[in-house]
Amino acid sequence: MNANNGIINQPSPYSVTETIDRLEVILQAKGITIFARIDQRAEAKKVGLSLRPTQLLLFGNPEAETPLMVAEPTIALDLPPKVLAWEAADGKVWLSYNDPDYLKHRFSLSDELVKNIAIIAPLINQALQ
Repeated sequence: MNANNGIINQPSPYSVTETIDRLEVILQAKGITIFARIDQRAEAKKVGLSLRPTQLLLFGNPEAETPLMVAEPTIALDLPPKVLAWEAADGKVWLSYNDPDYLKHRFSLSDELVKNIAIIAPLINQALQ
């Protein structure tokens, strides 16, 4: 499929926290539910380990995602959608998420169903501007 195993990685001009903050505001403005925000660096620190800034955001819209799970129940392994903001060793911040086309092929979804999750790309692009 692609060299990134179905993961899209986009550079962010913002810190990890600000990247996730910006995306969270956009998602909430669109009425998309934020299910969880996990600061993985903070969790690592709690057990005495170090990790560069890394945050995971789980969000979704059950109205859009349920039809995908009806068609292919195992897609629930990848839903709700999630994005990962992380800082690389060189200090550059990245935003990573599952490529909807990869999920389409992985779960043999129709083009019509993939549209329900493909909305993520323009929202991410908006957050990174």
